[in-house]
Amino acid sequence: MENLMEKIVSLCKRRGFVFPCSEIYGGVEALWDYGPLGSLLKNNIKNLWLKRFVREQDNIVLIEATVLMRPEVWKASGHLEHFTDPLVECKNCHSRFRADHMAETKKQCPQCGGKDFTPPKQFNLMFKTFLGPVDDEAHITYLRPETAQSMFTNFKLVESSMRLKIPFGIAQIGRCFRNEITTGNFTFRSREFDIAEIEYFVEPGKDEAEFDFWLNKWEKFFLDLGLKKENIRRYEHPKESLAHYSKRTVDIEYKFPFGWSELAGVANRTDFDLNQHSKFSGQDLSYYDDEKKKEIFPLCH
Repeated sequence: MENLMEKIVSLCKRRGFVFPCSEIYGGVEALWDYGPLGSLLKNNIKNLWLKRFVREQDNIVLIEATVLMRPEVWKASGHLEHFTDPLVECKNCHSRFRADHMAETKKQCPQCGGKDFTPPKQFNLMFKTFLGPVDDEAHITYLRPETAQSMFTNFKLVESSMRLKIPFGIAQIGRCFRNEITTGNFTFRSREFDIAEIEYFVEPGKDEAEFDFWLNKWEKFFLDLGLKKENIRRYEHPKESLAHYSKRTVDIEYKFPFGWSELAGVANRTDFDLNQHSKFSGQDLSYYDDEKKKEIFPLCH
């Protein structure tokens, strides 16, 4: 597998698809630059995604929000508390690894072979930065690890300006950042990357049927790109491993040279996000249902 991955990385570099970031200075782990052909390929996939999920739909609109947001957004969404991985440090060479990945190495340090590690502690994956010239707690913000939250914070503005009625979706493709502890497998687990996401808002009680519709639609998109059916599978997350916001999550996985890993995830987020941002911001993010003559929080996935 390693030999195959090395060949793929080398081929992508020679043919102008993907280059190591800052290579003349030794490169940066888990950061990659897209070359002349890679940039065109990446934009072609983006355009196909926009065509399939936005332009061919009559109830999905596109937004483009900022990477930087108010830090309260990430507190409300649960990212400050829950967007973490367990980290351990080798006491011999001080290399750091994800604790859940160490089982694959039989708890032996891949760098020095040591077997003495610190107890696991939670490491937040968001990159921290500061707004303005002062580096203090009052000016902390974060580089977004996903595009979804701006779709929730802009929910009422999108709904009213476009005069939308549920069910409707908000789509976005944007740059995201995750300060991964354990990297590898070429561009698969990068620290800077683009995500294409849709948040689809439906009436309570209709979320499960819509979930299956979108799961099938996502899988068909990958098959239409030319991926082989036998190399794609669905992974249903057990209830005990669901994210704090999720009622149900199914990943669409692909059989990479290094094993099965996620291409896309479909999650039933219920009304968690709109409720949370309503509570933390003090702004009403409910939706007025004309038929029922009452305010509701639509469910989302």
